[in-house]
Amino acid sequence: MGVTKKDLLRGYTIAPNLDGIDLTRTVEGLDHNGNKVISRVIEEKPLTIYLNSQEIVTAMTIGDYPEYLAVGFLTNQGMLDNSNPVKSVDFDEDLSVVIVRTETETSFEEKLKKKTRTSGCAVGTVFGDMMEGLEGLRLPSSNCKVSWLYNLSNEINQTPSLYLAAGAIHGTVICKEHTPLVYMEDVGRHNAVDKVAGWMASNDIDGSDKILYTTGRLTSEMVIKTAQMGIPILVSRSGFTAWGVEIADKVGMTLIGRMRGRRFTCLAGSNRLIWDMNGASCDEK
Repeated sequence: MGVTKKDLLRGYTIAPNLDGIDLTRTVEGLDHNGNKVISRVIEEKPLTIYLNSQEIVTAMTIGDYPEYLAVGFLTNQGMLDNSNPVKSVDFDEDLSVVIVRTETETSFEEKLKKKTRTSGCAVGTVFGDMMEGLEGLRLPSSNCKVSWLYNLSNEINQTPSLYLAAGAIHGTVICKEHTPLVYMEDVGRHNAVDKVAGWMASNDIDGSDKILYTTGRLTSEMVIKTAQMGIPILVSRSGFTAWGVEIADKVGMTLIGRMRGRRFTCLAGSNRLIWDMNGASCDEK
């Protein structure tokens, strides 16, 4: 008996939401030969995020885990921290609104006046200074075996996902050593990262011993979000931007891109890598 979909998803704390209601729809069309085809396509819906009584942003999202998306987005924007704990998170499905309430009322009028349009899709906006919160930050020391990277790449790429079913979507996976833990997907790569950040914040997860794997480009904003999550190692199957590499080097992050099979490029933080195997020694552990 072969490996089943259930087998591939068993080890995840949160696996891709393959059976989520209304995350995809079926559309009829024609192929290049004029033949009728039926395709599964990703949904894209607005979600408005409030912090207490203040409207912050409307994001375009597939619609799952709205509470994690809201908490993660606000945390990565520097609008939530331990000094003002979250009291409640309420999602109104009919209005497509998430309201995050904290112990003390907040106001970010000045921060909201300054925004930067980034290369991100769906929520490609950073409020305030993009580098805010990184002053003096140095990520914790940790090691990363090359065999872990190969195992993660293989396991994540084989995991049944909405990307494999419909395409047009990004994925982000938080991992510990060679084990993927939580796999989030969304139309925007930053949404997927924010969902992971929201899960971490909601469950008091420490990022110092984790690896973040993403399908998106290693841009400045992706590096900044990962640093704010306290994760020292960021891996992608995609490529780099120069500012992303510069920021990673500044905060002491290991930045690995173009990860495909047993090939990758590390442009920052190579001191963390333990070369316990190489691309030719495929069967080593």
